[in-house]
Amino acid sequence: MKLTAEELYKKLVEDYKLIGETGNIKFTVKDLSILIQTKDTIGNLLQEWLKAWFQKELIDFEENTNSQTFPDFLLDKDDHKKGLLEVKSFDLDRGPGFDLANFDSYCNSLLDHAYRIDSDYLILAYQMNNGVISIKNVWLKKIWQLACPSSTYPLKVQEKKSVIYNIRPSIWYSERAKFKPFNSKEEFLSALNNTRYQYPQTRHTNGHWLRNVLKNYQGHTGVSLTVV
Repeated sequence: MKLTAEELYKKLVEDYKLIGETGNIKFTVKDLSILIQTKDTIGNLLQEWLKAWFQKELIDFEENTNSQTFPDFLLDKDDHKKGLLEVKSFDLDRGPGFDLANFDSYCNSLLDHAYRIDSDYLILAYQMNNGVISIKNVWLKKIWQLACPSSTYPLKVQEKKSVIYNIRPSIWYSERAKFKPFNSKEEFLSALNNTRYQYPQTRHTNGHWLRNVLKNYQGHTGVSLTVV
């Protein structure tokens, strides 16, 4: 069964009704089983569970064999420029602590694979209480619907000792969040480009980065974007 990300989300949330369901993690050696109450492995296990759910529901997909590269799943086995799905999860009590992408790798990838900007992020928020994991919410978002500005750069990033490492998410689900997500991919690309100009390590090499990304995007999709 071939599904788009939107159709998959509807099937998972509206039909399967995942939100509100609970689970747990048990570890067994011989005749002794324990209930795991640490949160270290929840993200990986939720992704493994999701893969098993795909298989159970006979959903077409390919899993990325390299867990360190983007994306986690491909929903269109015939066209790898479409159906790119990244899975993220976080503890709702602590907020989204995951990265959207590595800053340098993402910028470089858009030069040749600009269609990646249209990838989908499936995000699961959970709470854990006495070993019981409860799925509190599920979102399907684009990267520009998750990213936001910051007080330091036009794009919120993780920076350590003046080195940018990763693109960080907004608190997109909170009305009280100081910085709101971008409204469009054009706004996001503009913020990414302006951050590259402001960041000393990319300022002098930025050149025609944005123009080349837009040209590549049009070549792959046939869509012309206007970024100011």
